[in-house]
Amino acid sequence: MVRTVVAGLDGSAESRAAAEWAAREASSRDLPLKLLHVSEPVPEPTAQAPLLGGETLQYWSEKIPRDAADDIRLRHPGLEVEMQNVSGRPAEILAEAADDAELLVLGSGRLSGISGFLLGSVGLAVVAHVDRPVVLVRAGEEAADEHEPDPAGTAAAGTPFRPVVLGLDVDDPDDSMIGFAFEEAARRETALRVVSGWNLPPYYVYGLSLDPQYHDEIARQKAAGLSEILTVWRHKYPTVEVVEMSRPGSPGRLLVDASHEASLVVVGRRVRRRSFGAHIGPVTHAVLHHCTVPVAVLPHH
Repeated sequence: MVRTVVAGLDGSAESRAAAEWAAREASSRDLPLKLLHVSEPVPEPTAQAPLLGGETLQYWSEKIPRDAADDIRLRHPGLEVEMQNVSGRPAEILAEAADDAELLVLGSGRLSGISGFLLGSVGLAVVAHVDRPVVLVRAGEEAADEHEPDPAGTAAAGTPFRPVVLGLDVDDPDDSMIGFAFEEAARRETALRVVSGWNLPPYYVYGLSLDPQYHDEIARQKAAGLSEILTVWRHKYPTVEVVEMSRPGSPGRLLVDASHEASLVVVGRRVRRRSFGAHIGPVTHAVLHHCTVPVAVLPHH
């Protein structure tokens, strides 16, 4: 089966931005794009009842993905675009679509939190439970935003891409996350900035006040561990410039700071097989709430 890039679509500004980002990603990967519009099931009389302006709910549920597909085909000639309109529980339909996708792209809302397409349990359930990469895109995201400004300081899609940022836990590295980040950087022909935040072990805190060398020694150990993890990947992707950043402090805050100059942020989410709750981890939670650039969330064990 040929994998696709799937974009969830609900007609909102954030979902339209997600569909456009997904189109660019599908083109770069030479994959088809599927636009998936999921609507909650409603009784037939409600679906056929005229709304303000005379159109029915069913009319709009068909028009939204059709118009989006037409617009994307115009902007991306040669890209294979499929549209699908499905009635059902959005979280379940999106999760099923992700199973057969290369990645799933969704819109996310205002900077103060996840909203819009990812409102409440639906979006969080998708991010927290699917086994494929999920990319979240903000409303208003444009192609030029991912590129370095031109000499005049203006955003332009013709300039080189900004770096890809990867959040990496040195004590629990995951090959799928690292490989995804390197692939994205290689595809964009840009640098990969690997950010690793750490805190001092509790038993060092008291000794640190007596001997500051403790801090320096731990810093050296963490930096050496990060370099060791990335050595094999540097050989596998020799054209990708790698910038290592091992710092004390909150990993989430460090990633948010690094995202200001990034085209994409890659973070992980530990796979949990519990049937209740939608837990994505504190670092990923912080990144989703405060990053303004697209964020790729990858499940890992």
